[in-house]
Amino acid sequence: MCVIDTTDPTTTSAAAPDVSAPPQGPLAVDLQGITKRFPGVVANSDLYLQVERGTIHAIVGENGAGKSTLMKILYGVQKPDEGTIRINGDEVSFSSPKDAIKAGVGMVFQHFMLADNLTVLENVVLGAEKLHGIGAKARAEITRISQAYGLGVHPDVLVADLGVGARQRVEILKVLYRGAKILILDEPTAVLVPQEVDELFANLAEMKAEGLTVLFISHKLDEVRGVADDITVIRRGTTIDRVKSASVTSKQLAELMVGSQLPTPETQESTVTDRVVMRLDGLTLADRAGGPALLSNIDLVIRAGEVVGIAGVEGNGQAELVETILGMRRADSGHVVIGDDDVTTWPTKQIRDSGVGYIPEDRHRHALLLGSPLWENRMLGHQRQAPASKGWRLTPGAAKEDTQRIVSEYDVRTPSIDVTAGSLSGGNQQKLIFGREMSHAPRVLVAAHPTRGVDVGAQAAIWDHIKDARREGLAVLLISADLDELIGLSDTIRVILRGRLSGEFDPHHVTAEQLGAAMTGAGSDASDSSAPIPTTSKTENTTGATAAGTSEDTVR
Repeated sequence: MCVIDTTDPTTTSAAAPDVSAPPQGPLAVDLQGITKRFPGVVANSDLYLQVERGTIHAIVGENGAGKSTLMKILYGVQKPDEGTIRINGDEVSFSSPKDAIKAGVGMVFQHFMLADNLTVLENVVLGAEKLHGIGAKARAEITRISQAYGLGVHPDVLVADLGVGARQRVEILKVLYRGAKILILDEPTAVLVPQEVDELFANLAEMKAEGLTVLFISHKLDEVRGVADDITVIRRGTTIDRVKSASVTSKQLAELMVGSQLPTPETQESTVTDRVVMRLDGLTLADRAGGPALLSNIDLVIRAGEVVGIAGVEGNGQAELVETILGMRRADSGHVVIGDDDVTTWPTKQIRDSGVGYIPEDRHRHALLLGSPLWENRMLGHQRQAPASKGWRLTPGAAKEDTQRIVSEYDVRTPSIDVTAGSLSGGNQQKLIFGREMSHAPRVLVAAHPTRGVDVGAQAAIWDHIKDARREGLAVLLISADLDELIGLSDTIRVILRGRLSGEFDPHHVTAEQLGAAMTGAGSDASDSSAPIPTTSKTENTTGATAAGTSEDTVR
């Protein structure tokens, strides 16, 4: 459930561009007057969505704008309080996803739901055994669908052996196997490298050519404009406009979404000092199952005021690197040094208390108690530190007061600090986490995908907070699948491939395509594709950071 700001959705700080484009052809999806209320929250208010048959239609909006609720209604997860749903001209009422699937509506979620220990065929037929059995007939149908839409997936391959892009194609295949003619794709490019994005878009073009209808939800506005025929913009629970992709710019889309220009992570000034804050020496982590090492001889230095970015396809050791630094895994050899302390064998709590902030990759699993109020989440991970406690005694009053400060300082949009963390949108959850970690003045921040799944407004705010903290001397290890983010924020970029740091790139000169090639092992070494990086990039460390939420973005 998303908390929605119920103030006037038409209010904007910039004049809305006049680019409206009503549908011209027959509608595959027609939602009219959709309203959905939760206790104290209006998630959707008199919202409309019209999607022409055989087109790719994007839905954009801030976190908390109501996109997720709308898609759950279309997929039968929730029922609207008001409004009508028509699929191919017929009015329908879905009580469950099973009803939606029967009507030809399928959904591919951002987080894949595949069993690694099963083959592609076994994953696809699971729960749909009655359609084509589990043998030769099912295999033939999977092969036919894969070939018809250019998915390139073999039914007998183990899912554990597939990369991220191929796993996503398996999820799409699952939906098509069940007879879907209308596909909902939720943030489908969030974990893909540029080459995989191109492959996905080619697959979507094949589906469109075969008469399928695709609903594409994304925060990446340039991608939206590149793949979609039409775009519906949602703000604060209601539809703002429906536009043709070819007639709108990313800047105009951002204005429609949030009333401001499209943010950029790029910054001109360098704040790197010569003071080493974190050093990894020969860090190695063995695979307990007997496979290749998860991490192999990792050497890395991060200085005060420096952002070191880590680029890589998911599953190449990023998670293991973070967990080893934070003491959640014990390295087999090598050292983790924070300041002057070798923390390699320290427990996680002691490492955190030594000045290591942490933004986890999965905020729901590792950073929040979704059913607990915001002020309790403020204490999470810092229960034995002020303001959460005084000695061994918890101090809820002080924690509540500081939570209110974080809400104000980091623009966490919530009606109250007493609402549950699960009721916030993803962007507001992330700002709460960032505010919590920065409240303890860390020396180094380990940030794993800090803006994944957040809207352009929240993304800009998090970028500004990172820049502000960097100017004050914070060392940042930034792990991200957003290559523009890595290039824009980092002082140095390293590529991780199969557990090794295989390349070093100067963000002033490298392109997203070069990084993508290096991430998949298809590119040259850093010496061939990037400018040399000096061993020390020393500039004056500024101390007068701007106020939170302001931007000093300039193009490099």
